[in-house]
Amino acid sequence: MARISGVNIPTDKRVVIALTYIYGIGNTSAKKILKQAQVDESIRVKDLTDDQTNTIRAIIDKGHSVEGELRREVLQDIKRLKDIGSYRGTRHAKRLPARGQRTKTNSRTVRGNKRMTAGSGRRVLTKT
Repeated sequence: MARISGVNIPTDKRVVIALTYIYGIGNTSAKKILKQAQVDESIRVKDLTDDQTNTIRAIIDKGHSVEGELRREVLQDIKRLKDIGSYRGTRHAKRLPARGQRTKTNSRTVRGNKRMTAGSGRRVLTKT
């Protein structure tokens, strides 16, 4: 099992897919890393040589912020927005969408509203 940036990447998947298991590396970044390391995208992780694995690991360590470091950066950015009192910061503090999405019908789970179905309105019982 290959371990890159503190993450055990799956051995039976293609390398380009397995690299996306690392936080901060998507499909495009994975392809660029493999091109720079001169490794074929279609090869499986279990078929990589130690030299290829070390080359990929070195490229990621040198040129990309991933995993804990990237998570820390994102949290610091959000904290900065909250501290300066920007609109986006207040939206983050209220746990609401920060990029202009509508909230009337979507983002129910974020707002904590349960969905009302057609027949589930409040019924008033009267004495007879």
